[in-house]
Amino acid sequence: MMNFFQNKWILSLTAGLFLALSFPPIDLSFLSIPAFILLFHLSAQCHSYRQLAYFSYPGFVLWNLLTTYWLMMASLAAGIAAILANAVLMTIPLVLMRFFQRRFTHPLHIAVLQTSTWVLYEYLHHHWDLAWPWLAIGNAWANQISLIQYISITGHLGITFWVVFTAALAYQSLINNKRTYAYITLAYFLLVPLGSLIYFAIDDPYVERAETINVTVAQPNHDSYEDYGGMSGPTEVLDSLFAVTAQSKPAHTDLVVWPENAIDKPIRMFSRTANRIADSARTWNTGFVVGTGLFTVYEDSLPRLYRGGEQSKPFNIFNSALYVDGNGEKSRYDKHNLVPFVERIPFVNVISRLDVIGLADWRYLAGYGKGYTPDMLETDKFKTSGLVCYDSVFPSWNREFVVNGADFITIITNDGWWGNSSGHKQHFAYAKLRAIEFDRWVVRSANNGTSGIIRPDGSVEQYTDYWVRTGFNTNIPLLKTSTIYTRFGDWLSILCFFSVLVGLGFGLTKQRNHSISNE
Repeated sequence: MMNFFQNKWILSLTAGLFLALSFPPIDLSFLSIPAFILLFHLSAQCHSYRQLAYFSYPGFVLWNLLTTYWLMMASLAAGIAAILANAVLMTIPLVLMRFFQRRFTHPLHIAVLQTSTWVLYEYLHHHWDLAWPWLAIGNAWANQISLIQYISITGHLGITFWVVFTAALAYQSLINNKRTYAYITLAYFLLVPLGSLIYFAIDDPYVERAETINVTVAQPNHDSYEDYGGMSGPTEVLDSLFAVTAQSKPAHTDLVVWPENAIDKPIRMFSRTANRIADSARTWNTGFVVGTGLFTVYEDSLPRLYRGGEQSKPFNIFNSALYVDGNGEKSRYDKHNLVPFVERIPFVNVISRLDVIGLADWRYLAGYGKGYTPDMLETDKFKTSGLVCYDSVFPSWNREFVVNGADFITIITNDGWWGNSSGHKQHFAYAKLRAIEFDRWVVRSANNGTSGIIRPDGSVEQYTDYWVRTGFNTNIPLLKTSTIYTRFGDWLSILCFFSVLVGLGFGLTKQRNHSISNE
């Protein structure tokens, strides 16, 4: 046993394995706590920051590989690159956590600073062009809904804080051999989920009083790897979508939701395809949320990067949600959070500016256009988002829609790229976090599954099997409540930022004073 706790390779790989096992679909979520205890011990066993990065990296690679192996099913090269690169980034906060362990003496100060470091890392990793929030610690707890109701106050980073702070306190109590810290650790570990359990057991009377609308969700199960889903063109695609919708739609429904890439090739807002959808919307007096690529042609002002422009009008292509209301009026939402490399080259605006001699035509290398506004489908009865796939794992972006009045959250996605792997199960589970954070029902349409309805407490009202052609109809309550997280956003991350900033200042000052005293 002593060899286990002294062997750096075993510590690293065991921590990585525990973290992987904590995520859906395995859901051994509590293993994330001993995983961080092992990482803290690995830090203590290493003799330098460089050695810590060296030994922790294989554990982080193992965590990334076992949890997100399905990335390689869509693109082998991109998947391997993402796994290896993300593991490198994870070593950075761990090295900083070692810095705080070495520069501070009070166990509680160390635990707070180490926890704040990891929370801040996750927050920053959500907010740059190489964003990859999939492995945020809070996501590992997405299926433990009765224990995480407090994220309506903190956002999902509150789970990260609870996990890492529990682990940090536990490790400090072990190395200091003080019962006081052991009791504090146990109390914190138990009280947070206990409070959540009590809250979860209380019925929400507002849901029962809320007005409802009728929603029809289609899961067409088109082939994600074939143009137009393996069909002849947009006409046949629409025939298929209307057919699967008609199987579930009652005489009247307020909203029809089709998944991302429902129409697999880009169309124009006033094309025959879009107009056919608008005609059906008028006939049925029904709103539509439709996943499709959409062209934007620029007549006047131009963005930084666009396509065409020599022999054709300048244009861009966006991964979008086409909105159509019951009067046939069309609007759109352009996806904001684009998958790095797969949908858009990271930092392409900066890179293209640096290419002053024109080595590459960045207009055609950039990828999809990027949307910047949280546009919604707005009718006389309701307002809802049309979040496209990757958008749904960014809580701060989801918050923009709720703040602007979304009565429920609509997510459209295509998880067929990954096959029947952990990927689509994780993606569905993460939507539960959005429901709890914002106290909103979630409507989810996925091309191949899993589609479903999630209640505001994260429980699943209805769901479909994967890789089947189906649809369903249900009533959705329209909620106007505003959670603390909705009102104040990422306040926890701001506190963590200032904690880390102050900690770095004191730590570096201590180091400088120590160096001067030894001169």
